[in-house]
Amino acid sequence: MVTRVILVRHGQSSFNVERRVQGFLDESTLTDQGQAMAHQVGGALSEISFDAVYSSTLRRAKDTAEIVLAHLKTTPKAPLQTVDSLKEINLMLWEGMLFSDVEQKYPTEYEQWKTCPHEMRMLIPQKNGGTEEHFPVVELFDRAQQFWQEFLPNHANQTVLLVAHSGINRALISTAIGLDASGYQTVHQSNCGISVLNFAGGWGNLVQVESLNQTAHLGEPIPSPKKGYHTRLLLVRHGETEWNRQKRFQGQIDVPLNDKGRSQSNQAAEFLKAISIDHAVTSPMLRPKETAEIILQHHPDVTLHFEDNLKEISHGLWEGKLEADIEQEFPGELECWQQTPEVVQMPEGENLQQVWNRATTAWKAIVQTAMNQPEAGTTLIVAHDAVNKAILCYVLGLPPDRFWSFKQGNGAVSVIDYAADQPPIMMAMNITAHLDGGVLDKTAAGAL
Repeated sequence: MVTRVILVRHGQSSFNVERRVQGFLDESTLTDQGQAMAHQVGGALSEISFDAVYSSTLRRAKDTAEIVLAHLKTTPKAPLQTVDSLKEINLMLWEGMLFSDVEQKYPTEYEQWKTCPHEMRMLIPQKNGGTEEHFPVVELFDRAQQFWQEFLPNHANQTVLLVAHSGINRALISTAIGLDASGYQTVHQSNCGISVLNFAGGWGNLVQVESLNQTAHLGEPIPSPKKGYHTRLLLVRHGETEWNRQKRFQGQIDVPLNDKGRSQSNQAAEFLKAISIDHAVTSPMLRPKETAEIILQHHPDVTLHFEDNLKEISHGLWEGKLEADIEQEFPGELECWQQTPEVVQMPEGENLQQVWNRATTAWKAIVQTAMNQPEAGTTLIVAHDAVNKAILCYVLGLPPDRFWSFKQGNGAVSVIDYAADQPPIMMAMNITAHLDGGVLDKTAAGAL
């Protein structure tokens, strides 16, 4: 069973423009730009056949969903369903206020909202003169988890569109991959950004985030940084190799890019051409090195640095082999790698914890160097599938047993932003629109 869920945030609203808190309040409407964005996301999704479409009952989301539906070339099998469980986070005391006023009137809660959202509480006055304690982010995560538990059994092997809000979308993504409410601020959702989740079964089974917060269909290749986040890292997986195409395990065998891989690298280069890149680091292996060099042809003043700790996982005796070969020589181990990768010791190679340790060591050093620069900037990092997945898990605070939570297509781009005294934000992940123009990742599903 596989259930594909495409998540979309509503278009720009009047409260977004005014910088007001929306929450459950249903006074905000789509702006002209918000309607235009909804038409753009509808165009991006027009070729996909949906079995069902859900939206929040709040009109900024419902209006976005109805615009999207008008663009679909195949009518969904079920009509649009609006559900309260997809409503935005309930911020009660803040709703309708300017964010600047919230910061002044509720400084403690606002700081908790930014840095430790799971601890942020609201004391709601009651008619009897007392107060009732609410933890809005924790309650939102509970609602998101309940949604998945009720939703998934009804949509096995289907493709479903959900149109909702920034907060609930973040909670849906986070709960799906095992993040608790403390990670609320660590994934971003732009207006009309597109995210894709693949569920391998019911609640509790493997979930893969195929992509997070794609915005290229809006004319914005990568999302703009949030206020205060001045350090940006672009994490790229190398282009395709012939062994990727054959689904042959390569690991630390130094396989070069094939023609398609060079084409993908050139497409990534064009995609990032207008982005100001200040620093660049790559694994020294041929496939990421060539990918990085192709991208940097549009940034000739940037020096490319090499980091051994970004090398791909060593598969040991698996390297050079196809899955069928591995299953014959090491029966059961391949399935173990696919189900519980954190317990597998590659024969004469590495285990995932070893890769995790060196990849995160490299990442922390790259981040520290970037943040210590006199001026804020953007660093390009080009590496490999396993290394990138370890880094993405680390950024969100996920353990090694969540290794398969993220897809990394050949030539894909992920965006992570940092600020002093704030948790990092994953602004976008596994962007592949520049490779084939579509929302779904069509890159080779080859071995690492």
